[in-house]
Parts: sequence; structure tokens; C-alpha cells
Amino acid sequence: MSESFDCAKCSESLYGRKYIQTDSGPYCVPCYDNTFANTCAECQQLIGHDSRELFYEDRHFHEGCFRCCRCQRSLADEPFTCQDSELLCNDCYCTAFSSQCSACGETVMPGSRKLEYGGQTWHEHCFLCSGCEQPLGSRSFVPDKGAHYCVPCYENKFAPRCARCSKTLTQGGVTYRDQPWHRECLVCTGCQTPLAGQQFTSRDEDPYCVACFGELFAPKCSSCKRPIVGLGGGKYVSFEDRHWHHNCFSCARCSTSLVGQGFVPDGDQVLCQGCSQAGP
Repeated sequence: MSESFDCAKCSESLYGRKYIQTDSGPYCVPCYDNTFANTCAECQQLIGHDSRELFYEDRHFHEGCFRCCRCQRSLADEPFTCQDSELLCNDCYCTAFSSQCSACGETVMPGSRKLEYGGQTWHEHCFLCSGCEQPLGSRSFVPDKGAHYCVPCYENKFAPRCARCSKTLTQGGVTYRDQPWHRECLVCTGCQTPLAGQQFTSRDEDPYCVACFGELFAPKCSSCKRPIVGLGGGKYVSFEDRHWHHNCFSCARCSTSLVGQGFVPDGDQVLCQGCSQAGP
């Protein structure tokens, strides 16, 4: 009498039938699938022993059910992303969730190097200076009306230039004769002393400090021989080809101020009328 060879589940004879051997005994194919097969997370059907099974995050899939939820492309041998429990191929993920480069219009792939500014996104190699067209990368840049410039290009294109040295003014500076100057470039034509923040005047469009202007161009007081400089409201008296500071215009004998008074010239001197009438 032959020994029984039955399914461990349904006890039906396995002679002449396909079976699967396990540690707990042999199983006919239907019983094996019902007992051990996983359920496909997509179609909810059992994944039979003869089917290729794919596993992802505690979920099991038939090979044919493991596909992009948007384009239905098989993901069995393709890179993919899971978004809110949905499986997406890279193309669909990029279309739905990735940004487009503001320069070339192509998708900025997840994980690729990119730059973001003002709500826009660029590939790192597409974010270029509008002047020299070199990648800006992590360098400082200046936005201007939708364009982006590296600092040197922006200064060359837009920054004011010093009236003396013609180089750009990046910060500070002073204005003289409606033109911008570096503070260190605005100096006295005579002594080269910096004039920024100082009182000065000009001659033939050249700037001079008060001291140099007085020495070089101002008339000399006939009394004290010092320059008469009218800066700051200074007053003076002129007679023929001679000039005096207000406080120097006085009688040579009695020192009475002659400003607004009658006077009498006496050679190189001036006298009040009283001293003139008194004689030598």
C-alpha cells in the first residue's frame, strides 16, 4: 500500500499534481497562494507564486501593477518617487512638483544644483551676469529691471564716474560743479589738500582751498598785506587800484575807521578829514 502524499492545507492528494514544498509540508498551488501569497496594494489580488513580486515601503505589487499613477509607465526598472503615497516616475514628478528654469525653460531636476531669487529658479549654469554672461554662482550680484549683474559689470555700466580719475564711485563721494568725485580726488589745485567737508572756491573751474586761493589770486590788503578773501561774507574797500579789509581801512594817524566815512588819500596812506586838515 503506497504512502499518502497530501496537501498540508486541503489534504487532497498531490500525486500527479504540481505542488510547493515548505517547512510545514507540501502545498498544492491554490492552497499555497491562499496561505502565503501577499495581496497586491494596487489591484488587491493575490500575487501568485509564479508572479514577479515587487516590494516598496511595506506594500507588495504585481510587476504589472507597479506603475506611475499618472502616466501608467511601469516602474519595475525605472527610478521613481513617492509623493503622498502615490508612485510617480521622474518625468511626471518633475512636471508636477519641480520648478522650471527662468532662463532655459527646462525642468530643474530634483537634487540638481539651482539658484532661487525673487520667486524664480535657475539651473546653476543658467544664472548668468547680464553683462559678461559668466555664471554668477555664489558671487554677489545686483538686480536691475529684471537683469542681474555681477558687481564689476554693474559698476562699469551704471555707477557714476569720478570727474577727475574717471573710475567708478562704489560708495560715498562728493559733488562739485554738478559732477561726482571721489572724496580723495577732490583736492586743492595748489597744495593738494583734500577739500571734502572744507570751505573752498574755484578759479577757471579748478578748486582751491581758501589759503591757496588767497595767496595766488586774491588782492592784497594795502594795510596788512594779507589776501582779501571774500568767502563767508568778508567785506573790503577798494579805492583806485588799492584794497583794504574793512577792519584795516582806517586813518593812518588816529586809526579811526574810515568805513562809510569821507577820507583823504595821502601818498600810500589814507587819512580821516580831521587828520588831513591838521596838517603834517
